[in-house]
Amino acid sequence: MRSTPRFLQGVFSFEGKGLDRPVPLDPALAYVVPGGTLAQPVYFRGGNASAELICLYLVRDGQPMRLFPIGAKHHTHVALRVVEDLEAGTGIEVHAAAPAGLAVTVVIDLGLVEIA
Repeated sequence: MRSTPRFLQGVFSFEGKGLDRPVPLDPALAYVVPGGTLAQPVYFRGGNASAELICLYLVRDGQPMRLFPIGAKHHTHVALRVVEDLEAGTGIEVHAAAPAGLAVTVVIDLGLVEIA
């Protein structure tokens, strides 16, 4: 069995549309599991530079999979190992939500492992 780490990460800015209206952040935060492999999310780290609560969404094939609320000027680290497998062809993305009109900068680091 061969495993390969994959990371979706970076610093991103967006404008909130409401906590119940997540938006995709950036194409760099999208991933599709390659054919012939299985992927597992290992961890999620996120930081919020704004003075308001925000929520980051891990979206699987267009549907919310996990929610990560992050307090004002705070961070979170969530271990995801062995939570669930992502089959070949499964797409995931990180979306973000914030109060309407709020300009936000977030730091995101999502670690996955591909298993072949």
